[in-house]
Amino acid sequence: MAVLTLATGMVEAVSLLALGPVFTAMQTGNVLFLGFALIGEGGVSAVATSLSLGAFVVGNIVGARLESVMDAHGRRWFDIALFTEAALLAVAGFTAWGLDMADGPPSARHVVTTAVVALAIGMRNVTAMRAKVPDMTTTVATRTITALVSGSPLGHDAAMGYGSGASGRRSIGVLTLFAGGILGAWLLHLDWSPTAVLLMVAALVLVLAAAFATTARHSLPMAT
Repeated sequence: MAVLTLATGMVEAVSLLALGPVFTAMQTGNVLFLGFALIGEGGVSAVATSLSLGAFVVGNIVGARLESVMDAHGRRWFDIALFTEAALLAVAGFTAWGLDMADGPPSARHVVTTAVVALAIGMRNVTAMRAKVPDMTTTVATRTITALVSGSPLGHDAAMGYGSGASGRRSIGVLTLFAGGILGAWLLHLDWSPTAVLLMVAALVLVLAAAFATTARHSLPMAT
């Protein structure tokens, strides 16, 4: 799950710095961006944010339907979900082929790329929730930071996991998201194209999917 969290940080770097600004994973940001766009403030695109939100919801629906049906039939739903995510991210990468960093209103291809990425991450959110790895949502850090601090010796709150040993897993969740953002931004700073970064993320998810697919039995992912 840490690998998927790292991938999220990289994807959001591309979305915010090259395709938008728009979010594809952290849809709370898009809810706010859409409000700003409707008022005409902030230089954000109402079309890009609304399509990202819509594609994310479609990803939720597709992920829930696909994974629940496979699970009911005893299929390895986690592996297949990751292969599907990798394929969608690759499609997004090739859709962005030749695109420059968005400067001003995003072009149609910027928006389509954003929507495909949001579709993939919408499915991912279902995958992460079904995997039920505590504190590893792979796409948001707010609740994890709250639990990390509240369950630490500073917060000393047993209801938040103080004394449970969860701080390590929570720290991994926050730090890998941070590291993914740094890596994605750094690659763009080095003049990597959005396509190159998205294909790198797709390859990362593909390797992870293959690793789970080759295990001897179906086991759910751990934090690392």
